[in-house]
Amino acid sequence: MKQLINYCLIVATMFFVACSSDDGHDDFQITEGTFGDILTPNDGQSYTLNPFENQTNTAITITWENADYGVPTQISYIVEATQSGTDFEEPIVIGTTSSNVLSLDIATFNGYAVGAGLLPFTEGSLDIRVKSTIGNQSDMPLYSNAISVSVTPFTTALPKLAVPGNHQGWDPPTAPLLASSAFGETDYQGYVWLDGGYKFLAPDAAGAFQWGNTDWGDDGTSTGVLVADDETDCTATAGYYFVEANTGALTYATTATDWGIIGEATPTGWDSDTDLVYNSSTRTLEIDIDLEPGPFKFRANNEWTFELGSFNDDGFLQAGGDLTFDGPAGNYHVVLDLSNPREYTYSLTQN
Repeated sequence: MKQLINYCLIVATMFFVACSSDDGHDDFQITEGTFGDILTPNDGQSYTLNPFENQTNTAITITWENADYGVPTQISYIVEATQSGTDFEEPIVIGTTSSNVLSLDIATFNGYAVGAGLLPFTEGSLDIRVKSTIGNQSDMPLYSNAISVSVTPFTTALPKLAVPGNHQGWDPPTAPLLASSAFGETDYQGYVWLDGGYKFLAPDAAGAFQWGNTDWGDDGTSTGVLVADDETDCTATAGYYFVEANTGALTYATTATDWGIIGEATPTGWDSDTDLVYNSSTRTLEIDIDLEPGPFKFRANNEWTFELGSFNDDGFLQAGGDLTFDGPAGNYHVVLDLSNPREYTYSLTQN
């Protein structure tokens, strides 16, 4: 026993304590240690992330000095990041490793930057630090110094406009949306049920739709001209519309649409449409219909100006071509979902 006590005293000076457990084995508990600095990147370094670059390219490499617990032991490192100024109150983990280096590709680093609260296409600041742990001693972590880096992230989501109005109680957060064709474009479009007055509303810097943001209405002539000041409500009789708004050209237009399903798969073939019915609760178009194997497509107003018959590279409905029903003949619940602008989908569920 005396030898064991002397051993414990000697080892304690090396930052740990050894004691005999009930099963006769020695258990070691780390009592203190040291952690060095982050070596790269430099504090204040800037990163502008490009959505058009190969997303698997390395965006950032973080290296640091090893933690020292005073004894040979396996160390796990957890790299944390947070929006600057938040004092790591709710850090996000951007990587875990047993080495002292962590690299992130563009897509991953961008996701973490946006997740931490940085605004797309706006330079912001991230604080980064490294936490070390050993075994089950996660309640006794060591931390490196923290560095700050400037990051300009991006989003691949298409820019949106909200369409609040009488049709949904003039409530911006729940208003249907229009989407532009690409980053930097102002050609917004989408499908919206309208009933009376409405306006077009831009998001704020955080992407939220609320009154106080820039909004556009009619210039008072009812000729499709938008203005942001001294505007009046745009108006429409009750119906389902294809809505266009260009906040660069300051124009807008609406086209009433009555959607149906047509094709060999339907009871009337290519001769006529079977009309879909708008569901205000789901903002979708629906019908129960008998289907048999064969081609079909969706179209509006019993003509081919508005039609959807194939999929784009992202898997959303687009004009041109035919869709194919290849399931067993029977009665199906058909849903055409045009509520997500430029990302249109459909479903067929057998009844």
